[in-house]
Amino acid sequence: MLFQLKIILFVIASAGLLWLSWSSLRDFRSHGFYRFFAFKLIVVLILLNIEYWFYEPFSIHQIVSWLLLIISLYLVIHGFQLLHTAGKPNNNRKDSSLFGIEKTTELITVGAYRYIRHPIYSSLLFLAWGTFFKQSSWIGFALALLATFFLAMTAKMEEKENIKFFGDVYKSYMKKTKMFIPFLL
Repeated sequence: MLFQLKIILFVIASAGLLWLSWSSLRDFRSHGFYRFFAFKLIVVLILLNIEYWFYEPFSIHQIVSWLLLIISLYLVIHGFQLLHTAGKPNNNRKDSSLFGIEKTTELITVGAYRYIRHPIYSSLLFLAWGTFFKQSSWIGFALALLATFFLAMTAKMEEKENIKFFGDVYKSYMKKTKMFIPFLL
């Protein structure tokens, strides 16, 4: 019964992601193309480990998992808040691969963006690895590693788009910040 439920959830999540990403999937140079695959891999990883979510709650792997998931939650909330307020999104910005909140007109260099260029993708990275640590396996490791690859590709493509929109200011910003993890990566 649980396997059938996972299949149903996978199909529903896939349909939703396909609907959200449809315009991006036609252009492999769009960050949305790679983001679609990162999301799909994270969905599979969550479904793979969902029954272990609260198993052995005080074990080391669960503590590491929850720490990563809390960081993920903080980064996604903080990142979206800054996109909305400091980024000054404007629907007049023409780019079919961007969601409304992504259509920023100002380069954000405050909060988490002061240290990392992609807090929301960073949150997905922490989500993938936090989910992996729920129940470590070789398949889970491969899925988390692939998700990491697609998130890095997403960020690289988005950086090309940002350089095109913001110009040299974004290139300068890239030199002062890391991609996903402050002071490291």
